[in-house]
Amino acid sequence: MLKKIVIIGPESTGKSTLSKALAEQLNTVWVPEYARTYLEQKNQAYQFEDLSSIAKGQIELEDVVARKAHQYLICDTDLYVVKVWSEHKYGKVAPFILERIAQRQYDAYILCDIDMPWDEDPLREHPEPEMRQYFYNIYKDIVLHSGKPFSIVSGSEEERLAQALAAPWFKQG
Repeated sequence: MLKKIVIIGPESTGKSTLSKALAEQLNTVWVPEYARTYLEQKNQAYQFEDLSSIAKGQIELEDVVARKAHQYLICDTDLYVVKVWSEHKYGKVAPFILERIAQRQYDAYILCDIDMPWDEDPLREHPEPEMRQYFYNIYKDIVLHSGKPFSIVSGSEEERLAQALAAPWFKQG
């Protein structure tokens, strides 16, 4: 049975790096964040309507990559991230996104702390420490109330990987 593990957290907290490293260590595949691809191709500011397209693309990408997974599927985001951005930027969320959040099932979350330095990127929006803390608090609340097991990782890339691999859902046997 495939276990789906979501890496979640604010911008520039090492989610993609951790996702890739976990997949390599676990001999499986990881699902990149579709929003990055979508926004790079769009090459202009996103609008409220784009968030449903991003959510659909994330679901499709996850389903395709899951067919190649071995025991674990590492997801570099889930639709909660789209929901958080939609609420923050537009004060609302498309019903499609909320419906899919309720339907999609994951086995555990890994929340990335904000103790990594900000890495400038034209697609990132909130480098301010108070905004990073604001979003971290939202994601922590999400995982606390998800009903799923979760762990929080912090420190260097190597420390985060070791902490993630120590999570009970990765234990063999």
